[in-house]
Amino acid sequence: MRPHISMITLGVADIAKATEFYERLGFTRSSESQEAVTFMQAGAVVLGLFGRDALKDDAKADDIWTGNGGTAIAMNCADETQVDAMMAQAEAAGAQILKPAEKVFWGGYSGYFADPDGHAWEVAHNPFWTLDETGRVELPA
Repeated sequence: MRPHISMITLGVADIAKATEFYERLGFTRSSESQEAVTFMQAGAVVLGLFGRDALKDDAKADDIWTGNGGTAIAMNCADETQVDAMMAQAEAAGAQILKPAEKVFWGGYSGYFADPDGHAWEVAHNPFWTLDETGRVELPA
């Protein structure tokens, strides 16, 4: 089996509020969603929104659950204009801007925001990567 990521599940304080936030970002709730979990297509992966305590219980992670865990979810864009537009859309949707978009040391352009539950998102343009028509990164072999 090839390693891959098919879904990212975020533990959230309030599923309905988190769902509204991500819908304001442009994600669409799937009909597979239920009161206890929201599913949204996010390019090649699924974004899941699940109650924080329910996720901790489901994962049996009482001893290690610390919240964000030092991770960031990234959204790559085709150009700097798209990065700026997504950052503005995130702020308008209720995100906290952690780092405004700017040119970065590795030659790209990126900024960070936090969703209402504190999950960090990077919005970036990497001029060295190619994106397919769905926004999926195509890394060189």
